[in-house]
Amino acid sequence: MRCPFCGHEDSQVKDSRPTEDGSAIRRRRQCEACTSRFTTFERIQLRDIWVLKSEGRREPFERDKLARSLDIACRKRPIDAAQIEKLVSSIQRRIETSGESEVTSAYIGELVMDALKALDSVAYIRFASVYKDFREAKDFEDFASTVKEVGGE
Repeated sequence: MRCPFCGHEDSQVKDSRPTEDGSAIRRRRQCEACTSRFTTFERIQLRDIWVLKSEGRREPFERDKLARSLDIACRKRPIDAAQIEKLVSSIQRRIETSGESEVTSAYIGELVMDALKALDSVAYIRFASVYKDFREAKDFEDFASTVKEVGGE
């Protein structure tokens, strides 16, 4: 594994353990050249998944892109990194076990919406504002009113 600090090709694994949800192996490594320590995660990838965008483009599924979207939606909410990681793993697992090698971005968006709706209404509305492309304040009002009806908040 290449060192992120000095770029040296070799590192030594100091510690390995499964993540809390068991979806990955966390490895603590030390660079043999600069002795810096860093963490890597090893995950099972069942198959290559392609995302079909609304304008017709295809791009590879990126777990990190999904995690960034969830991070932004959950920013300054009482949601910790472990909960977000668990959501990302759950959504990725559902995509991989769907049996399809190509999924639409709309399908991924709906999976995220469902997960956030159950987790936090503010994060749900934040994500929806980008996913559903809200253009004005009225769009927020209309959507928020449906959240109150469904979630009882």
